[in-house]
Amino acid sequence: MAEASCIKTAQRIRTERGLVVVDTVDVVVVGGGPAGATAAWDLAQKGRSVVLLDRESRIKPCGGAIPPRAMKDFAIPESKLVCTVKGARIVSPTARMIDMPILSGYVGMVDRKSFDPWLRERAAAAGADRRVGTYQRIERDTDGTAVVVYRPQGTDAAPERIRTRAVIGADGARSVIASKEIPGGEERPMVVAYHEIVKAPEPGTAPGYDPERCDVYYDGTISPDFYGWIFPHGDTVSIGMGTEKKGVDLRAATAELRRRSGLDKVETLRYEGAPIPLKPMKKWDNGKDVVLAGDAAGVVAPASGEGIYYAMCGGRLAGEAVDAMLRTGKAVHLADARKRFMKEHGRVFWILGMMQNFWYKNDKRRERFVSMCEDPDVQRLTWEAYMNKALVRTSPLAHVRIFLKDVAHLLGLVKAT
Repeated sequence: MAEASCIKTAQRIRTERGLVVVDTVDVVVVGGGPAGATAAWDLAQKGRSVVLLDRESRIKPCGGAIPPRAMKDFAIPESKLVCTVKGARIVSPTARMIDMPILSGYVGMVDRKSFDPWLRERAAAAGADRRVGTYQRIERDTDGTAVVVYRPQGTDAAPERIRTRAVIGADGARSVIASKEIPGGEERPMVVAYHEIVKAPEPGTAPGYDPERCDVYYDGTISPDFYGWIFPHGDTVSIGMGTEKKGVDLRAATAELRRRSGLDKVETLRYEGAPIPLKPMKKWDNGKDVVLAGDAAGVVAPASGEGIYYAMCGGRLAGEAVDAMLRTGKAVHLADARKRFMKEHGRVFWILGMMQNFWYKNDKRRERFVSMCEDPDVQRLTWEAYMNKALVRTSPLAHVRIFLKDVAHLLGLVKAT
């Protein structure tokens, strides 16, 4: 069924006013990152006629962490990981270092340069019709049906049009679809992220580097309001930082991070920068035929900046919402995507947002935050929550201890050692 749907979507039937017109499809997914590719993959497997529209050669700066739950929920094979990490090292403004080992399991790492294309290829293999081009706008046919207009990439051809019953906007943090189609989508707070992909150092040449450990720098000289990172990617390393503040020299901060870590002499292979949204949008759909997913919907975890798992989760929920709308003819189902996402992850996002707003405020607070990370209860519950993507409810006494320690740090009753 999926193959037949794919063939149907590819049948161009006429030309009007210099624009290519195609048969009506069930859904056009704009954006082929983890959110859009997941939505297209799911919908194609359900037999829906899907067009996946994306610009090629676009790589998002990303640490690349894949928690075990993501691998399980979205059938990501270990062969797609470039390496695995067994823990993290937290570095304070005074260069104090706290190791946070993962006592059971590991976190997978991917390089978005190869991971995203694999996701798009998987969607195409399931029956999605891949189009390479740049989204321009949504028009409306005489009966109100959406018509997606895009310009094919790398050609001087006229814009093409796809008539569709639904649109999933997974076109990134600066989503054109969100700004034009969804109330409140014009202005959103962003963190700007920048990283450099460098060659991994030869063994023994960078004593502080561990290919099985992620290093996170909470230091105002690297980032005044976020953090810097050094994440292993097998043969390469991602080194970067993020900030919401304007005027910060991202490259200079990253160069300083490389110098401190002993990675300033290794070869730089590429560099990327992009905005990252700070909080989920209050509305993800237009109440008719458009719904957002991924960065376009703002689903990046505060404090950590983690986005791959949440993007894929949002893409799946958007796909299920569209499928329900197409099946029942009721556009009200589009709102289910946000409702279901916030029901499962909203509390975590709220807690992480409060943590970022308080502990990342200045270096004095960052120093105390790093001290808290030395606590075994904090480490265990942090990793369990991260790897399973859920708040841990099986250790009430540990939560009480953490709460009391947190209050003591907030009141300055504990010395940051």
